Amino acid sequence: MIGRVAARALFAFALAAMGCAALPAAAQDEDSGEPIGEPVAGKDLRDRDFGVLTRQFGLDRRVEMYQWRRTADPAAEQGGYERIWNSAPIDSSQFAPGHVNPTRLPLENKRWWSESATLDGKPLDSEVLRALGEWSVFRPNFSRLPANLAATFQPEGDGLGSSENPLAPQIGDLRVSWRELRLPALEGKLELREGAWQLKPEAAAAALNAAPARPSATVLGELPQDQRWSWAWLVAGVVAAVAALMWLRGRRRRAA
Repeated sequence: MIGRVAARALFAFALAAMGCAALPAAAQDEDSGEPIGEPVAGKDLRDRDFGVLTRQFGLDRRVEMYQWRRTADPAAEQGGYERIWNSAPIDSSQFAPGHVNPTRLPLENKRWWSESATLDGKPLDSEVLRALGEWSVFRPNFSRLPANLAATFQPEGDGLGSSENPLAPQIGDLRVSWRELRLPALEGKLELREGAWQLKPEAAAAALNAAPARPSATVLGELPQDQRWSWAWLVAGVVAAVAALMWLRGRRRRAA
């Protein structure tokens, strides 16, 4: 009687070991899947000031102003000063007379990110956009340019400029350009965690120009060796159950 109870207990242990090992493995299979479709940006991103929009994953507005800058070049035509396009105000309070810059940019540099991007119907984490996205200049359609800005700006290159003569800009003139964010191929860079596509650790490290994350010895569908339940436990449980059943059958034969 005691032997039969022990055999049943060992068999139950083997079944429990199989269940504990299979459930984490199944969860790992679900979370480690590769995307099969193309990412979707979601809602259009819009620069309402200029009526510019994109259907990509990010929109960037760059504003530059023509300004004076001090230079150490003795050949500079303005006695140690030169004129450049710059996206931030240059302090000219200590410059020589005749080299005064406006104290601020009348327009801000701005950036918009998609908040509804998806991949295979599941959310795409914003960190994926910031880490892997590639900015590229594009020429918007200026048909929706507000009238007040249309009176100040005219098409110039891929954007807009306020110079009366783009070949001879004056201090304080502005030029505005836009970039949109596109995503490269994402194969091997993402994993599904907590219902959203997120960067794999090694992809995040590469994006930050850091040393690659040390590769894991874990194989898809296999549990790490430091987990409480592993395939070794599963095999041991099955062997114990088989041995118990064989012992029980032998005892019954001897009793008969």
